[in-house]
Amino acid sequence: MSEASFYEWLERIDVELAETARAAGCGCGGVLHRATYPCKARGGLRELGAGYDRRLSFCCARRECRQRRTPPSVRFLGRRVYLGAVVVLVAAMRAGPTPRRVATLVDLLGVSRRTLERWRRWWHTTFAESVFWKAAAGRFARPPARPHLPQSLLERFAGDERERLVATLRFLGPITTRTAGCAMA
Repeated sequence: MSEASFYEWLERIDVELAETARAAGCGCGGVLHRATYPCKARGGLRELGAGYDRRLSFCCARRECRQRRTPPSVRFLGRRVYLGAVVVLVAAMRAGPTPRRVATLVDLLGVSRRTLERWRRWWHTTFAESVFWKAAAGRFARPPARPHLPQSLLERFAGDERERLVATLRFLGPITTRTAGCAMA
């Protein structure tokens, strides 16, 4: 599977998640209308196209409600501007961001060393101390080791590298939206 087809696979999953959210409707009983919004999707391939600069979302049709419902996503990790897969994989590097790796990531993704360090800190502190993680970690027979997040989380899922990454991104879905009540900045 090429990188482009992998990202297309993630986009199809997001469309399925969006259709499920739309079918459920609004909590007030209203119909949901499409209300996608732009986002800065850094870290993707240039050939991904226009779909990766839009976040799928909905808005209640009832005038007295108008609540936004943004479904979980496997492409975006909350409000981060880099794609979720990039944030997970780069932070999962076991040996850490060596000068050579940082130079490669700067060339490929335009990410700075400070951003890489911020992502690793986020995984080990903000994420690891979140209400979401404290509840979700208990779902595993052997919880992922906090000092090795997100690598230890990726290792808990079955399949090849891409399948484990997608399973991890699905697992993290609830933190990708404020609508779910557990989004993390």
